[in-house]
Formats: sequence, C-alpha cells, structure tokens
Amino acid sequence: MRSVNVVATVTLVIALIGAPRADAAAPPYQDPSLPIAARVDDLLGRMSLDEKIGQMTQAERASVTDADITTYRLGSLLSGGGSAPSPNTATSWADMYDRFQSRALATPLAIPLVYGVDAVHGHNNVHGATIFPHNIGLGAARDPALVEQIGRATADEVAATGLDWNFAPCLCVARNDRWGRTYESFGEQPEIATAMTSYITGVQGGGVLATAKHYIGDGGTTGGDDQGDTQLSEADLRAIHLPPFAEAVRKGVGSVMISFSSWNGQKLHGHQHLITNVLKGELGFTGFVVSDWNGIDQIDGAPGMTAAEVRQAVNAGIDMVMVPEAWRTFIGHLRAEVQAGRVTQARIDDANRRILTKKFELGLFERPYAVRAPIGTAEHRALARQAVRQSQVLLKNDGNILPLAREGNRIFVAGRSADNIGYQSGGWTITWQGGSGAITPGTSILAGIRASVAPSTTVTYNANGTGIDSSYRAAIAVVGETPYAEGQGDRPGAMGLASTDLNTIARLRAAGVPVIVVLVSGRPLDIATQVPNWRALLASWLPGTEGQGVADVLFGGYRPTGKLPVTWMASAGQQPINSGDGKPPLYPYGFGLTY
Repeated sequence: MRSVNVVATVTLVIALIGAPRADAAAPPYQDPSLPIAARVDDLLGRMSLDEKIGQMTQAERASVTDADITTYRLGSLLSGGGSAPSPNTATSWADMYDRFQSRALATPLAIPLVYGVDAVHGHNNVHGATIFPHNIGLGAARDPALVEQIGRATADEVAATGLDWNFAPCLCVARNDRWGRTYESFGEQPEIATAMTSYITGVQGGGVLATAKHYIGDGGTTGGDDQGDTQLSEADLRAIHLPPFAEAVRKGVGSVMISFSSWNGQKLHGHQHLITNVLKGELGFTGFVVSDWNGIDQIDGAPGMTAAEVRQAVNAGIDMVMVPEAWRTFIGHLRAEVQAGRVTQARIDDANRRILTKKFELGLFERPYAVRAPIGTAEHRALARQAVRQSQVLLKNDGNILPLAREGNRIFVAGRSADNIGYQSGGWTITWQGGSGAITPGTSILAGIRASVAPSTTVTYNANGTGIDSSYRAAIAVVGETPYAEGQGDRPGAMGLASTDLNTIARLRAAGVPVIVVLVSGRPLDIATQVPNWRALLASWLPGTEGQGVADVLFGGYRPTGKLPVTWMASAGQQPINSGDGKPPLYPYGFGLTY
C-alpha cells in the first residue's frame, strides 16, 4: 500500500549522499526480482553494527528530530496513544510519514522506516477515521468473517495515512473483569480469540503488518491488575492463553508484542523460555518480536533502563525494542553489550533478518511513501454499523417491550452516554484514555434513535431524565462507563453504575414509564440488584462511531444475535468469574436473547 515514487526517492538520495557513477549497478538488495532471503542476506552483509542496532530501535515520533532518523539509522517510529500531528487529519499524518521516511532514505543504505500505531478499533488515533466496536463487542458478534473485513478496512485507513504497522489484534483472554483492558479482549475463552485471529488476515491482506499482543497471559493476572502477575502452571498458561498466539503464527502474523505482565513473578520482557523456546522454536514464529512501551525498563523492577535489562531482553528474543524517549540510551547500552560479547553478533543478525524480511515483504523498499486515500468512508461506516448490530447482546426483554414501534410512539431518551460519541467509543479513541463529546465524526446513539422513527413518533431527550411524565410509552436510559484505557481502567473495588446513572434511571422509573437500559461499557457491570426494576437490558459494549447500529436493534431493523463473550457476574465479589468455575452468574457465558 505504498506509493510508487521511486524517482523522488532516488533524487533525494542522490542529493544527500552524492550521485553514483553512471556505470554503477544497484546492489542486489535493491533488486525486487530477487528472492527476499537473498536481498536480506545482501543487505545484512553491507550493514555496520550501528546500522543493525538502529534497525532494532523504535522511537516515539515526538522524541526524535528529522536529523536523528538519519544520524542514528533508526529503523522504526511509533505514535503512542494520542500522539498525532497537528492538525490531526489524514493528510497531516501522510505528510509526517513521508517526511520521516525521506530522512530514513537519506542514509547510505536507504533502509526505509516501518511506522507503528495502535489502530485497535479502526485507525482510532486519527480524527475522521471509522471507529469500530472494541474487541469485546466483536467477541459477542462471534463472526470471524466480519472481523476479517474490519481488519482489512482498518488496514486501508492506516495505509491511507502512510503507516504500515498496526499494533493489533489484542489476543488476550480476559479472565477477570476488574482488568482495565477487558474490552480489548474478544472474551474469556481461548477459542473466541483464536477464531478472531481472522483480523490478522484482513490487516495483512491490506498491506499492513499486524501484531499479536500481548504475549502472554496479560488477561490472567491476579486481581485483574494491569501489568500484574499471572500465577498459573505452564500447563494452564498453555491451555488458556497460548492457543490464540499459536493460531496467529499459523496465519502468518508479522510481529508479536510482549506483555508488560509477569508469569509467576518473572517479567515477560526477559523470559527467554517463552519468547525464544516456545514462540520462535515450538510455534515456529518467523516474524519479529517487539517490546511494549518502555517494557524492558521494568525487568529489574527499578526505574531507569540498564545495560543488564537490555542484554536480558535481547537475549530473551526481543528483536525490536520500543524505547519511546530513551532510545539513545538503549542504542548505547546495546552497542556496549555486543562489543563486550554479552550479546552475540548472531543474535543481532537474527533480529535484523526478521525485521528486514518484513520490510521487504511489505514492499517498503520499492514503495516507501504514502498512498493517500479517504478515511471514514461510507463503505467503512456501513461495515462498522453492521458490526455494532451484531455485537448487541439482549439480556432482558420482559413483556417483549423490544423492539420499539417506529410509528405513533412517545419515547424519552436519557443518560450521559446517549448523545456522546466519546463515551460510546471508549478509550483508545483520538486520545489514549478517550474523551467526551464530539471528539470525532460519527452518529450518537440518540441520533440513531431519532433517525429510526417515523415523523409520527415523538423522541424527547434530557441527559439526566428531567422532564419525563407518564405520557411516554417507554424510556431509554443510555448509561455505563466513561472512557478509560490501560492502568486507569482497573477497578479493584466496586464495579456498579455511577450514582449519576442510577439517579437518571430513578427519575425515569418515578414517572411510571417502562425503562429500557442500554449499557455502554467495556465489561460486565455489577447491576444484579437493579435489573429487576428494568423492563429490558441491552449490552451495547463500546460500539464506536456508528451508534445507528444500536438503534437498529432497538427498533427491530436487526434482530439481536450477540452472545455474551464473558460470564456476567451476579456481584463484584465473584470476580474472577468464568464459565465452568461453579459460581452462579447473573447471565452465563454465551447467553443472549433475540426477538
């Protein structure tokens, strides 16, 4: 998905490093007719140690100058959550990418950059991109073909801004809903995440590198603590958390990202057995392994990256190291470790072979610049709307109050999530932790409701429920969690609705009108004591920008087909609760009503 701009590339290289002799032949690695392995061998033979270390280094865009890319021979850049050019438009992203890429091509060997971004539910850092439901909703949809289409659509929008590497999919198996990344999981059973590796086929079919993350066990930490400790036997680790990664490798995933978490007290970022022996050896993974954000700095438990941490991580099998700001320190440490013989040249060459192979496979050497194209297209938004429809899980429908009549009806809509694109999209949307309001173009759930009814139906909206009376035939309360991402999303205490939401629902009920609750959340919430007072309950998860898909289900344009991808607790004290553990749930794994 790169533009054919060889003339511009050659002109730039000539200007910066001098024109070759007229009879000089291009080196073999620049010949696209040769096998990739031969091109990699030729290029490796020309590279200095500094160039090889540069390929293993990934810096954050805001921590480098254009000159740094050329000087340090950097192999990769990334945008952290919310790290965007200004203005945050598709054109600005493509311009930024091309500028950075031109500096990489100005190095003597003209090795292009690979640029990574967390496009975890659409190209979610970019204003105007299509925002799909978070993974927990896609797990409820149980449709691998749909997920493959979403992967392809996401890749198309990523490539349209010039980027070529997506840090997705998250193949974590979430076993405790207190974990703040539960919504990044397709569900609590390994077979769901395994089936949804179809996303990888979609992404890489669009010419973008996919990433299976986070290897391994991040969804199984004690207490659901983010970056915590997964205390399991190796047999249980393999049975619960390994199958999705084995399938990702089988599908040819290009990269694997290591988890911040530990396994039985040892940080995964330094775990040679699981990275080299299991992933690369036993599973036969031939792509490259990348660390997570400053992940190697956590190996010894003390702040500040040390040479010992660099040595342990690289020797454990990490090929590219994500060191957002401290990349110069990493380069210095790794150079010293190689020169001292504590990291072998063979390990450095293996890492480079893996990275360079993917760059050649992506076509970056032939097409290094952005192919600019529209994002947030009608086609992609229609796909997202269908994903929203399929992700809805109907948990209660007393008296068949749903679907609602489109004509001759009086409906009152309330709740702080009813008219809030930010809230319905959740974390990892435009900014890392997400936001409130019209943060990006889309259709709110309220707008979807208004668009679904005939002129003969009255729809009244008040966020906190003020103004309702008994003349309304139904009240829809759109309530739930406000956005969060990793770390800040952990809920070690209560897991119920906020008082704001409970008060809104109480106002609606006081009018004597049947209440339909639409729950916008990244996980099951502790609602067992309130559910008896509600006529209907629809789990909408975090649907993204296409709120019309929620309304389609409410008004019968689409019969609900979603099934719970997680067990719904009867109380927060049951956490962790999973299918087969003997704890009586409010709603079991796989539950879902229809019309």
